[in-house]
Amino acid sequence: MKKEIVINSNDEENRIAITEDGKLSELFIENEDYERVIGDIYLGKVAKVIPGIKAAFIDLGFKQDAFLHFSDVGDQAEDMKALLGDDSEVDDDDDEEDTPPPQKQQRRRQMPRLERGQRIIVQITKEPVGNKGVRVTSKVSLPGRYLVFLPFENKVNASKQIQNMREKRRLKNIVRNYRNSKGLEFGAILRTVAEEQDDKAIVEDLETLYNIWKDIEKQIKTGTPPALLYKDLTVTTSVIRDLFRDDVEKVLVDSKKLFKEIQQYVKVNSPDLLNKVELYKGNKALFDIYGIEAEIHQTLSKRVPLKIGGHLIIEKTEAMYVIDVNSGKYAKSKDQETNSLKTNLDASREIVRQIRLRDLGGIIVVDFIDVYDDKNKKKVYDELKKEFKKDRAKVTLLPMSEFGLIQITRQRVRENVVRSITEQCPLCGGSGIIESSTNILTRIERWIKRYKLDKSKPSGKLILKVHPMVYSTLREGTISNMTKIAFRYLLRISLEEDSSLSFQDFRFIRAKTNEDLTAKYS
Repeated sequence: MKKEIVINSNDEENRIAITEDGKLSELFIENEDYERVIGDIYLGKVAKVIPGIKAAFIDLGFKQDAFLHFSDVGDQAEDMKALLGDDSEVDDDDDEEDTPPPQKQQRRRQMPRLERGQRIIVQITKEPVGNKGVRVTSKVSLPGRYLVFLPFENKVNASKQIQNMREKRRLKNIVRNYRNSKGLEFGAILRTVAEEQDDKAIVEDLETLYNIWKDIEKQIKTGTPPALLYKDLTVTTSVIRDLFRDDVEKVLVDSKKLFKEIQQYVKVNSPDLLNKVELYKGNKALFDIYGIEAEIHQTLSKRVPLKIGGHLIIEKTEAMYVIDVNSGKYAKSKDQETNSLKTNLDASREIVRQIRLRDLGGIIVVDFIDVYDDKNKKKVYDELKKEFKKDRAKVTLLPMSEFGLIQITRQRVRENVVRSITEQCPLCGGSGIIESSTNILTRIERWIKRYKLDKSKPSGKLILKVHPMVYSTLREGTISNMTKIAFRYLLRISLEEDSSLSFQDFRFIRAKTNEDLTAKYS
């Protein structure tokens, strides 16, 4: 598989595209409106503890308090220094020397002791999505190029992607020997890119991370919550750190400034990959050459065409994403089951690509074209499973049901790409439909009727505030609709347009006191 990283940069934003065999598979956007917070470490304060949902809310100085589930709480000593490490996908073969003592294992099984006002060190694991604040963990970790440093974990593990057991032991011993020689206690996870790296590179990465942690410890002693202790890398640099490996053919950048920054980072951290970083000097827009711009535009559409005909419909509900597979005119075979299977297999590949590209998270339900043979159902399930191996997010999927549905759950870490580059429609409020002007006028008239029936109502002139488009409708006619309504009910009503109101909303204000009467008669 041909894999490339293509970066388009201007004064407003950086866009980082990951392509696989010439097709866009992942997209990252970095601009003033979006600030990456995943990986940031804070000294926070417990704002609220709710045992009923096994969670606490932590004040980090954000608009919304951070969410901390009890399962994400590490062992907390009184001096706040017993923080456990990240439990990412590693080969968890326990070594005797890395096994925590019995008393520590016992503490892990107990309910975490969190009290309101308590100082706590947390790390952001999920960005805010919609009205939800960030999610945090007290199991702090520091990612480097070759390993993840776990300040108060005792185990040294390696990525599952490293298959060679001898190499795995060698890498673990490098970390253990360094730890023992310095008389230190910490844990680590060796990343996939550490494979075949020499001792010096691993130790240098380890020392860099250890020194960062020492600086954090100094800030903990003097800091007052809420306080930022550590800021993780920018989106661009983190993509280079995490995704620029031997399997990437090249990194192509169209900005001289960013090209030099990436070169400098790679020169220090992965000098063997430096010759793969290239500066694009062409006249045509870089994303147009790769067809990326058109694919980004496609992510805004709920309809996605399939190679062999047919299409996908991707829609979001409050609780989940729903993907519908439609066959279109494809009918190469006379056998309907064969045609349905072929379309479903093609759809499976595109579905996974769209899920990764749009970074959809949570529950996803796919409605495939009906196939009746159990072997064909399994083929569709296996195809999805195979494609999801390319996905870095944690994914769980269930076999196809009798109704042709496959249920998927995918790890949600950040706000998906579509939401990050779009805004909610001010007219429909995100529903996709709006109320007719005629119905809005009818609701306004019903409000006036209820107002007139109230004998204790305040007297005097009323001000009616509406959306500019409704304002135009009310002003239509030689004798305007508004004048007709006011005359019909013998009221003095002054009409005003208010662009801050949604299309279907209106406000009735008592002119004399500026009192909002809308809710009282709605």
